[in-house]
Amino acid sequence: MTPRVLGILNVTPDSFSDGGCFVAVEDAVVHAQSMLAAGADMVDVGGESTRPGAEPVDVDTELRRVVPVIEALEGRCRISVDTRRAEVARAAVAAGASIINDVGANLGSVAAELGTGWIGTHVRGEPATMQRDPHYDDVVAEVCEFLTSVATAARTAGVEEIWIDPGFGFGKTLDHNLAVLANLDRLVATGWPVAVGTSRKAMLGTLLARSDGSDEPVPVDDRLIGSVTTATYAMVCGAALIRVHDVAAAKQAATVIAGDKHPRST
Repeated sequence: MTPRVLGILNVTPDSFSDGGCFVAVEDAVVHAQSMLAAGADMVDVGGESTRPGAEPVDVDTELRRVVPVIEALEGRCRISVDTRRAEVARAAVAAGASIINDVGANLGSVAAELGTGWIGTHVRGEPATMQRDPHYDDVVAEVCEFLTSVATAARTAGVEEIWIDPGFGFGKTLDHNLAVLANLDRLVATGWPVAVGTSRKAMLGTLLARSDGSDEPVPVDDRLIGSVTTATYAMVCGAALIRVHDVAAAKQAATVIAGDKHPRST
């Protein structure tokens, strides 16, 4: 099966990549349509930035951002809502969303109540503070254990459609991120469908700078190669869903991966 591509639609003024670009409903809808035309299978609408250092917004602000956009997109595509709040999840589903992209992995029971799909994401701490010296004894084992636990709880509560996301950049150093990336097969081996979102993240800015012999991170808009490379690697490892900004390139990669089903020579 071809891995699914989830197009990122941030309707925020402060997201790390496209903050401020799609705060108007009309602009958000146009961008969503362009991602769908490029091959996105679903669109992920987010009204609160979860970039490192981001301050939380109040519930009413988040609702004002996401609900009109979801209502405008309802019927055009499958929609997920990127949120940490039950109130926002419920309003988004009422407006037309059918997946809760749960940045915090605490809304499994809400997804069960509403009969939606659910993406449980690993995060250590809150966005405002999560990158302040995060520590793990064994990051791969701890991420796998946490996600297996929350996915099992969500299934027990009644959620039928589940993905687990290791949360690249969410309370993790570069070394933590690379360890999880190198061991994605262990997450896939849990049996739960894996979602991966590395698109344009800071880890890529650092790695791409190293490849250029520079100490200055590569700017967000110049991280396409790193984004596609890591998404492709994730899909080779067995990831079922990739969350991306650059849909056309990611869709091409997903199609190539799905077509590579020939037995390997020995």
